[in-house]
Amino acid sequence: MWWFQQGLCILPAGLVIWTAASFTFAYITAVVLKHVDPLVPYISDTGTTAPERCVFGIMLDVSAFLGMATVYVRYKQVEVLTGGDKLTLQRMNRLGLLLGWMSSFGMCVVANFQKTTLFSMHLVGAVLTFGVGALYILVQTLLSFNMQPHIHSKTMYLVRLIIGLWTVGSIISMFVSSVIMYSSLPGVDVPNKLHWSPGETGYLSHLISTVSEWSLAFSFISFFLTYIRDFQKINLRAEVAVQSSHLYDWPHGGITTLNHHSSQHSESSPLLAGRT
Repeated sequence: MWWFQQGLCILPAGLVIWTAASFTFAYITAVVLKHVDPLVPYISDTGTTAPERCVFGIMLDVSAFLGMATVYVRYKQVEVLTGGDKLTLQRMNRLGLLLGWMSSFGMCVVANFQKTTLFSMHLVGAVLTFGVGALYILVQTLLSFNMQPHIHSKTMYLVRLIIGLWTVGSIISMFVSSVIMYSSLPGVDVPNKLHWSPGETGYLSHLISTVSEWSLAFSFISFFLTYIRDFQKINLRAEVAVQSSHLYDWPHGGITTLNHHSSQHSESSPLLAGRT
């Protein structure tokens, strides 16, 4: 059995590969078409102009779906492993699920509201994706702290802690440099400025901001990489119970009862109900 066939590790692996491909494809296309400068543009700038913004939006929507699925599987895994008697961990786990879904939704907003089209909504999406996403990483790191060393190793907790600090550092760097950049360019429509020249006002702070954004994105990717090994040890299953032998709203052709039919017609799929 190949490593990606073990458990549900294909989810975080697919999320990481697909998201990295989204960024790479949009960047290469935007640079080749000279829509942005080659030297570290904002990720959003690479998905602003057609045709790359169309594919960028679709690919990030898929990433958002994979993110929501990954967050849910992680929630079910922690729920089973920590046990129902640890109320604090269960509440923290549910909070992580909510934060992860909010962050994934924010990715959809970023993908479909370009910064040059509707900057306010794009900014809201960015805050949801990165700001709320950072809180998700914090919650999962705390859960990892409480789950070591009995459920998983201390090394995994330390790795997630380091990635969490990397994420926080990138957010602070991006925020500070962005404030300096905007304050140094009064009257300039910065959201629509896609080309920068070395030496112009605000260039250095712009460069620090863009590098910080890419660093932040890769910190998220690195965090979900740590799920691959954990997800090799979980499978989820959904059971389908058909309530009738037909789809009419009235008795038709000899009714079969719910229990009788459910015993004969059921199928399972390794996705939705929790089992480790």
